[in-house]
Amino acid sequence: MPNPNQAIVHASCQQIRWEDLDLKPIHALIDLAVAEDLQGSGLKAKPEQTGDASSALLPSGQYFTATLKARGPMTLCGARLAPEVLAAFDPQLKYQALAKDGDILAKGDSIGTLSGPVRSALASERPLLNFMQRLSGVATTTHSYVAALAGSTTRLLDTRKTTPGYRYLEKYAVACGGGWNHRMGLFDRVMLKDNHLAAFGDNLVSATRAAVEESRRKAPSLLIEMEVDRIDQIDAALQAGVDIILLDNFSTDELREAQQLIGDQAVTEISGNVTLDTLVQLKDIGCDFISTGALVHKSVWVDIGLDSD
Repeated sequence: MPNPNQAIVHASCQQIRWEDLDLKPIHALIDLAVAEDLQGSGLKAKPEQTGDASSALLPSGQYFTATLKARGPMTLCGARLAPEVLAAFDPQLKYQALAKDGDILAKGDSIGTLSGPVRSALASERPLLNFMQRLSGVATTTHSYVAALAGSTTRLLDTRKTTPGYRYLEKYAVACGGGWNHRMGLFDRVMLKDNHLAAFGDNLVSATRAAVEESRRKAPSLLIEMEVDRIDQIDAALQAGVDIILLDNFSTDELREAQQLIGDQAVTEISGNVTLDTLVQLKDIGCDFISTGALVHKSVWVDIGLDSD
Protein backbone atom coordinates (compact mmCIF):
# COMPACT_ATOMS: atom_id res chain seq x y z
CA MET A 1 0.00 0.00 0.00
CA PRO A 2 1.48 3.42 -0.96
CA ASN A 3 2.77 5.56 1.89
CA PRO A 4 0.55 8.68 2.07
CA ASN A 5 3.47 10.54 3.65
CA GLN A 6 5.89 9.77 0.82
CA ALA A 7 6.07 13.41 -0.27
CA ILE A 8 7.06 14.48 3.26
CA VAL A 9 9.56 11.61 3.51
CA HIS A 10 11.14 12.75 0.25
CA ALA A 11 11.22 16.39 1.37
CA SER A 12 12.67 15.44 4.77
CA CYS A 13 16.06 14.32 3.52
CA GLN A 14 18.54 14.47 0.69
CA GLN A 15 21.83 12.95 -0.37
CA ILE A 16 24.12 15.91 -0.86
CA ARG A 17 26.31 15.80 -3.97
CA TRP A 18 29.70 17.37 -4.58
CA GLU A 19 28.02 19.80 -6.98
CA ASP A 20 25.82 21.01 -4.09
CA LEU A 21 28.82 22.22 -2.10
CA ASP A 22 30.09 25.78 -2.00
CA LEU A 23 33.86 25.49 -2.48
CA LYS A 24 34.66 28.83 -0.83
CA PRO A 25 34.44 27.61 2.80
CA ILE A 26 36.09 24.34 1.76
CA HIS A 27 39.00 26.29 0.33
CA ALA A 28 39.16 28.19 3.62
CA LEU A 29 39.51 24.87 5.49
CA ILE A 30 42.23 23.77 3.10
CA ASP A 31 44.04 27.08 3.52
CA LEU A 32 43.94 26.60 7.29
CA ALA A 33 45.44 23.13 6.90
CA VAL A 34 48.22 24.50 4.69
CA ALA A 35 48.96 27.35 7.08
CA GLU A 36 49.10 24.98 10.08
CA ASP A 37 51.74 22.81 8.41
CA LEU A 38 53.84 25.43 6.68
CA GLN A 39 53.49 28.53 8.87
CA GLY A 40 52.53 27.36 12.37
CA SER A 41 49.16 29.09 12.11
CA GLY A 42 47.32 28.85 15.42
CA LEU A 43 50.43 29.30 17.56
CA LYS A 44 51.31 32.61 19.18
CA ALA A 45 55.01 31.95 18.76
CA LYS A 46 55.61 31.99 15.02
CA PRO A 47 58.41 29.80 13.59
CA GLU A 48 61.66 31.44 12.58
CA GLN A 49 61.56 29.49 9.32
CA THR A 50 58.42 28.59 7.41
CA GLY A 51 57.73 26.04 4.70
CA ASP A 52 58.56 22.33 4.52
CA ALA A 53 62.06 22.02 5.93
CA SER A 54 62.37 18.40 4.84
CA SER A 55 61.25 18.81 1.24
CA ALA A 56 63.46 21.89 0.89
CA LEU A 57 66.44 19.53 0.96
CA LEU A 58 65.38 18.00 -2.36
CA PRO A 59 66.29 19.32 -5.82
CA SER A 60 63.83 21.97 -7.00
CA GLY A 61 63.46 20.45 -10.45
CA GLN A 62 62.83 16.87 -9.37
CA TYR A 63 59.52 15.30 -10.42
CA PHE A 64 57.47 12.96 -8.24
CA THR A 65 54.74 10.42 -8.98
CA ALA A 66 52.91 8.31 -6.39
CA THR A 67 49.73 6.27 -6.04
CA LEU A 68 47.24 6.51 -3.19
CA LYS A 69 46.12 3.03 -2.09
CA ALA A 70 43.60 1.66 0.38
CA ARG A 71 45.37 -0.18 3.18
CA GLY A 72 42.14 -1.82 4.27
CA PRO A 73 38.50 -2.19 3.20
CA MET A 74 36.82 1.19 2.92
CA THR A 75 34.21 3.37 1.25
CA LEU A 76 35.97 6.21 -0.50
CA CYS A 77 35.28 9.89 0.07
CA GLY A 78 37.66 12.66 -0.90
CA ALA A 79 38.47 11.95 -4.54
CA ARG A 80 36.65 15.14 -5.58
CA LEU A 81 38.42 17.10 -2.84
CA ALA A 82 41.95 15.94 -3.70
CA PRO A 83 42.57 18.36 -6.61
CA GLU A 84 41.43 21.27 -4.44
CA VAL A 85 43.93 20.35 -1.71
CA LEU A 86 46.79 19.92 -4.16
CA ALA A 87 46.06 23.22 -5.90
CA ALA A 88 46.48 25.03 -2.58
CA PHE A 89 50.07 23.79 -2.42
CA ASP A 90 51.06 24.08 -6.06
CA PRO A 91 48.99 24.51 -9.24
CA GLN A 92 51.49 22.22 -10.97
CA LEU A 93 50.38 19.25 -8.85
CA LYS A 94 48.05 16.89 -10.66
CA TYR A 95 45.61 14.28 -9.36
CA GLN A 96 44.25 11.49 -11.52
CA ALA A 97 41.35 9.64 -9.96
CA LEU A 98 41.38 5.84 -10.22
CA ALA A 99 38.31 5.46 -7.98
CA LYS A 100 35.37 7.74 -7.33
CA ASP A 101 33.65 8.91 -4.17
CA GLY A 102 31.26 6.25 -2.92
CA ASP A 103 33.27 3.35 -4.33
CA ILE A 104 33.74 0.37 -2.01
CA LEU A 105 37.42 -0.58 -2.06
CA ALA A 106 39.38 -3.60 -0.91
CA LYS A 107 42.81 -3.58 0.67
CA GLY A 108 45.40 -2.68 -1.94
CA ASP A 109 43.00 -1.00 -4.37
CA SER A 110 44.33 2.12 -6.07
CA ILE A 111 42.54 5.40 -5.35
CA GLY A 112 44.40 7.91 -7.50
CA THR A 113 47.80 9.16 -8.58
CA LEU A 114 49.61 12.30 -7.47
CA SER A 115 52.26 13.84 -9.70
CA GLY A 116 54.23 17.06 -9.86
CA PRO A 117 57.26 18.82 -8.39
CA VAL A 118 58.66 16.70 -5.56
CA ARG A 119 58.92 19.50 -3.01
CA SER A 120 55.27 20.55 -3.16
CA ALA A 121 54.07 16.97 -3.69
CA LEU A 122 55.64 15.78 -0.43
CA ALA A 123 54.51 18.91 1.42
CA SER A 124 50.91 18.21 0.37
CA GLU A 125 50.92 14.54 1.37
CA ARG A 126 49.79 14.76 5.00
CA PRO A 127 47.02 17.39 4.63
CA LEU A 128 45.71 15.48 1.58
CA LEU A 129 45.64 12.20 3.48
CA ASN A 130 44.14 13.85 6.57
CA PHE A 131 41.13 15.02 4.57
CA MET A 132 40.69 11.77 2.65
CA GLN A 133 41.20 9.42 5.61
CA ARG A 134 38.78 11.34 7.78
CA LEU A 135 36.01 11.67 5.19
CA SER A 136 36.45 8.08 4.02
CA GLY A 137 36.14 7.03 7.67
CA VAL A 138 32.72 8.70 7.85
CA ALA A 139 31.67 7.11 4.55
CA THR A 140 32.90 3.69 5.66
CA THR A 141 31.09 3.88 9.01
CA THR A 142 27.92 5.02 7.26
CA HIS A 143 28.13 2.13 4.79
CA SER A 144 28.28 -0.35 7.67
CA TYR A 145 25.14 1.16 9.22
CA VAL A 146 23.33 1.18 5.88
CA ALA A 147 24.27 -2.48 5.40
CA ALA A 148 22.76 -3.30 8.79
CA LEU A 149 19.44 -1.83 7.55
CA ALA A 150 19.41 -4.00 4.41
CA GLY A 151 15.91 -5.20 3.55
CA SER A 152 14.21 -2.39 5.48
CA THR A 153 12.32 0.58 4.02
CA THR A 154 13.64 2.76 6.86
CA ARG A 155 16.20 5.35 5.77
CA LEU A 156 19.33 6.17 7.75
CA LEU A 157 19.83 9.86 8.57
CA ASP A 158 22.77 11.84 9.88
CA THR A 159 22.37 14.72 12.36
CA ARG A 160 23.76 18.19 13.08
CA LYS A 161 26.37 16.61 15.37
CA THR A 162 29.18 17.47 13.00
CA THR A 163 32.65 18.97 13.39
CA PRO A 164 32.39 22.78 13.28
CA GLY A 165 33.40 23.97 9.84
CA TYR A 166 33.30 20.49 8.35
CA ARG A 167 29.52 19.98 8.35
CA TYR A 168 28.86 19.80 4.64
CA LEU A 169 31.97 17.77 3.87
CA GLU A 170 30.91 15.29 6.56
CA LYS A 171 27.34 15.22 5.28
CA TYR A 172 28.71 14.62 1.79
CA ALA A 173 30.72 11.71 3.23
CA VAL A 174 27.54 10.30 4.78
CA ALA A 175 25.86 10.44 1.37
CA CYS A 176 28.89 8.73 -0.21
CA GLY A 177 28.38 5.92 2.30
CA GLY A 178 24.74 5.49 1.29
CA GLY A 179 23.15 7.44 4.14
CA TRP A 180 20.73 10.34 3.92
CA ASN A 181 21.21 13.89 5.14
CA HIS A 182 18.86 15.29 7.80
CA ARG A 183 18.70 19.02 8.41
CA MET A 184 21.50 21.04 6.87
CA GLY A 185 21.22 23.55 9.72
CA LEU A 186 18.80 25.44 11.93
CA PHE A 187 17.40 27.25 8.91
CA ASP A 188 15.67 24.49 6.94
CA ARG A 189 13.37 22.78 9.46
CA VAL A 190 11.29 23.80 12.45
CA MET A 191 12.32 21.43 15.24
CA LEU A 192 10.13 21.72 18.33
CA LYS A 193 11.80 20.51 21.51
CA ASP A 194 10.65 20.81 25.11
CA ASN A 195 12.39 24.15 25.64
CA HIS A 196 10.69 25.66 22.59
CA LEU A 197 7.26 24.40 23.66
CA ALA A 198 7.73 25.61 27.25
CA ALA A 199 7.85 29.16 25.91
CA PHE A 200 4.29 28.71 24.61
CA GLY A 201 2.83 27.64 27.97
CA ASP A 202 2.56 24.79 30.46
CA ASN A 203 -0.18 22.86 28.69
CA LEU A 204 1.50 20.62 26.11
CA VAL A 205 -1.52 20.34 23.79
CA SER A 206 -2.20 24.08 23.57
CA ALA A 207 1.51 24.95 23.53
CA THR A 208 2.17 22.58 20.63
CA ARG A 209 -0.82 23.87 18.70
CA ALA A 210 0.30 27.47 19.23
CA ALA A 211 3.86 26.67 18.15
CA VAL A 212 2.67 24.92 15.00
CA GLU A 213 0.32 27.77 14.13
CA GLU A 214 3.12 30.30 14.59
CA SER A 215 5.41 28.21 12.41
CA ARG A 216 2.83 27.91 9.63
CA ARG A 217 2.42 31.69 9.75
CA LYS A 218 6.11 32.65 9.82
CA ALA A 219 7.65 29.85 7.75
CA PRO A 220 4.90 28.14 5.75
CA SER A 221 7.36 26.35 3.46
CA LEU A 222 9.24 24.56 6.26
CA LEU A 223 8.43 21.12 7.61
CA ILE A 224 7.64 20.94 11.31
CA GLU A 225 9.19 18.21 13.42
CA MET A 226 8.49 17.61 17.11
CA GLU A 227 10.69 15.67 19.49
CA VAL A 228 8.89 13.48 22.04
CA ASP A 229 10.44 11.31 24.72
CA ARG A 230 7.23 9.78 26.12
CA ILE A 231 4.27 8.01 24.55
CA ASP A 232 1.82 10.43 26.19
CA GLN A 233 3.33 13.38 24.27
CA ILE A 234 2.43 11.91 20.89
CA ASP A 235 -1.24 12.92 21.02
CA ALA A 236 -0.33 16.61 21.33
CA ALA A 237 1.89 16.33 18.25
CA LEU A 238 -0.85 14.62 16.26
CA GLN A 239 -3.53 17.10 17.31
CA ALA A 240 -1.31 20.00 16.26
CA GLY A 241 -0.63 18.40 12.88
CA VAL A 242 3.15 18.27 12.90
CA ASP A 243 4.77 16.72 9.84
CA ILE A 244 7.35 14.55 11.60
CA ILE A 245 7.52 13.04 15.07
CA LEU A 246 10.98 12.26 16.46
CA LEU A 247 10.86 9.39 18.97
CA ASP A 248 13.79 10.10 21.26
CA ASN A 249 15.36 7.35 23.37
CA PHE A 250 12.32 5.05 23.26
CA SER A 251 12.69 1.36 24.08
CA THR A 252 12.00 -1.10 21.27
CA ASP A 253 8.61 -1.97 22.75
CA GLU A 254 7.74 1.73 23.12
CA LEU A 255 8.75 2.35 19.52
CA ARG A 256 6.42 -0.37 18.29
CA GLU A 257 3.60 1.10 20.38
CA ALA A 258 4.35 4.61 19.14
CA GLN A 259 4.46 3.58 15.48
CA GLN A 260 1.13 1.80 15.82
CA LEU A 261 -0.38 4.87 17.50
CA ILE A 262 0.93 7.29 14.87
CA GLY A 263 0.29 5.12 11.83
CA ASP A 264 0.22 7.29 8.72
CA GLN A 265 -0.73 10.47 10.57
CA ALA A 266 2.89 11.71 10.54
CA VAL A 267 6.35 10.73 9.39
CA THR A 268 8.32 8.99 12.14
CA GLU A 269 11.98 9.20 13.10
CA ILE A 270 13.83 7.07 15.65
CA SER A 271 16.72 8.73 17.47
CA GLY A 272 18.88 7.99 20.51
CA ASN A 273 21.02 4.99 21.44
CA VAL A 274 21.31 3.89 17.83
CA THR A 275 24.18 1.44 17.29
CA LEU A 276 25.00 -1.28 14.79
CA ASP A 277 23.66 -3.80 17.29
CA THR A 278 20.36 -1.99 17.96
CA LEU A 279 19.67 -1.46 14.25
CA VAL A 280 18.83 -5.14 14.00
CA GLN A 281 15.88 -4.58 16.37
CA LEU A 282 14.91 -1.19 14.90
CA LYS A 283 14.92 -1.96 11.16
CA ASP A 284 11.55 -3.76 11.08
CA ILE A 285 9.52 -1.46 13.34
CA GLY A 286 8.25 0.44 10.32
CA CYS A 287 9.42 3.97 11.07
CA ASP A 288 10.42 6.16 8.15
CA PHE A 289 13.80 7.21 9.48
CA ILE A 290 16.51 6.33 11.97
CA SER A 291 18.92 9.16 12.76
CA THR A 292 22.26 8.99 14.52
CA GLY A 293 25.23 11.25 15.06
CA ALA A 294 27.45 8.15 15.33
CA LEU A 295 28.03 8.23 11.58
CA VAL A 296 30.38 11.14 12.26
CA HIS A 297 31.41 11.11 15.90
CA LYS A 298 31.91 7.32 16.12
CA SER A 299 33.68 7.04 12.79
CA VAL A 300 37.33 5.98 12.65
CA TRP A 301 39.80 7.25 10.09
CA VAL A 302 40.66 4.70 7.43
CA ASP A 303 44.23 4.00 6.38
CA ILE A 304 45.37 5.33 3.01
CA GLY A 305 48.96 5.11 1.85
CA LEU A 306 50.89 7.18 -0.68
CA ASP A 307 53.36 4.88 -2.46
CA SER A 308 55.90 6.42 -4.81
CA ASP A 309 56.04 4.86 -8.27
